[in-house]
Parts: sequence; structure tokens; C-alpha cells
Amino acid sequence: MTIAEVSAKFDLSQDTLRYYERIGLIPPVNRSKSKIRDYTEEDCKWVEFIKCMRSSGLPIEALIEYVTLFQEGDGTAEARKELLIEQRDNLVLKMEEMKSTVERLNGKIARYEETIGKKEKGLKRS
Repeated sequence: MTIAEVSAKFDLSQDTLRYYERIGLIPPVNRSKSKIRDYTEEDCKWVEFIKCMRSSGLPIEALIEYVTLFQEGDGTAEARKELLIEQRDNLVLKMEEMKSTVERLNGKIARYEETIGKKEKGLKRS
């Protein structure tokens, strides 16, 4: 697949895809004879994985570390697992914080609705 096709498929800009490759978030993509990026199915799996992880808020640094460890081979499996566990735990904590914030906002919104309801009841119909 060309970079344009991958860009459209994953809704990522071509610049983002080039950046991800340049910083090591996705392994180097093979090039055609004319030096055009030629994404394989495996490359697309990496793009999908990175997009998912980034949209969840995982830091680029952690993902670079993960990809680097992956490229080092099976001997790093435990380190990769620990990295993923740490990132999962961070996400769970963020989700709990977000849930608490949503609950607080719901309470404030309910108080506004209650106040507005009382004011509307006090209005007379003409």
C-alpha cells in the first residue's frame, strides 16, 4: 500500500506516518524501486496498534521503547509485558480520575437544572 492509501485507511496524515517511522514508532517501511514507501500488511498492523495506543493517551516515549524492545527479539518479552502492564495501570488510573470528574460535572449540571426548573415554575403564563 502507498502512504496515501495507509493515510486514508487509518485517518492519519502522511506527515504523521512519516514522523512515526522517523522516530521509530513503526519499523522502517520497505521502499519500491522508485523509493516510494510500500506498506505491507505487517506495517499496517503496526500503524493500527500505534494509532490505538496513541488515541488512548499512551506516551510516544513508552511506545518507542516498546517497539525497540520488540525489534530486539523474544528475549525482551517480559520487559515488553511489564511496559504494557505499567501503561495499562496508568490508563486505569486516568479512567478513574475521568469518571470522578464526570460524576462531579453531572452533580453541577443537576444543580443548574434544578435551579432553572424552579425559576421556570415561578413564571406565569400569559
